Amino acid sequence: MTHHCSFLLLFLFISTSTAVDLSTTLNISDLCLYSPNLSSLPSDRLTVLISAYHPSRSTLLRRLTISYSSLPFITSIVILWSNPSSPPPTLPPHPKLHLIPLPSSSLNLRFLPLPSPLLLSRFIAIADDDISPSPHSLSLALSLLSRRPLSLLGFFPRSHALDLHSKSWIYTLHPDRYSIVLTKLMLLRADYLHKYSCWNKLTPARAVVDRDRNCEDILMNFVAAMESGEGPLLVGGRVRDYGDPRNRGKGETEIGRVGLSSRKEHWESRGNCITEFHRLLGVMPLRYSYGKVVGEIGEQGVCRKAGKLVLCDQD
Repeated sequence: MTHHCSFLLLFLFISTSTAVDLSTTLNISDLCLYSPNLSSLPSDRLTVLISAYHPSRSTLLRRLTISYSSLPFITSIVILWSNPSSPPPTLPPHPKLHLIPLPSSSLNLRFLPLPSPLLLSRFIAIADDDISPSPHSLSLALSLLSRRPLSLLGFFPRSHALDLHSKSWIYTLHPDRYSIVLTKLMLLRADYLHKYSCWNKLTPARAVVDRDRNCEDILMNFVAAMESGEGPLLVGGRVRDYGDPRNRGKGETEIGRVGLSSRKEHWESRGNCITEFHRLLGVMPLRYSYGKVVGEIGEQGVCRKAGKLVLCDQD
């Protein structure tokens, strides 16, 4: 699929079983003609963009949409259904909720530039369909964007490093530094969707994403780092990852098994992506960040309460 030039037929669904034909055929090239005017959009609100593919996660997706729609600072929830071979799920109706069935499973389309009827905020939360953040954690991340509006914010960090022997980049998890945040849950400026999808200089890199079916999140980190000159910001908070085996409940094993990151070659392939993006773009913009932002700091001393030794800020 040629991402930049391909025709993208989008029929917007209000989240019921009946489609609402807006009599509008959107072309991705048309979407690239207009960059969003961020100054006209509120900075204290958030649009949630969820990429969904697996029918086995439909029940969880329904729970997540109900949770997101209940939050007053969420202006809209857009579900990108990227499985053309399977009908999209029926979701509980809500005026904030929209479902877009995509014509392709291309991972590049998870950064689809949203048309103005759906883009109602200056910032976007990119989320997987198996991630459930606490309202407080999401609100904290949104508040931080006013201080670091050019940076990516995320909850799941990774790092790049140079392999001196092979003179290539590797993808890793470092104990005290990071340079990449994952699209499991990532917050960014709305115009970064436009830059990712519409910059001609990214065309070869987007082709790598389509070829390997991987690394769209790494490429978005390249985009943000090229724009900001900064590393990402890691937010500490309560986020349940249903794809992590440690967080599965009874009957939830299938949710984790189908994830891309379960493949054995996943980490090596992503290191190859970093090397190839560096070669194609001619720059290595990724920058290291250290530490994370937390919502509050309490008294961590040990106190005796009700005859037991507990943390002093624990009830």
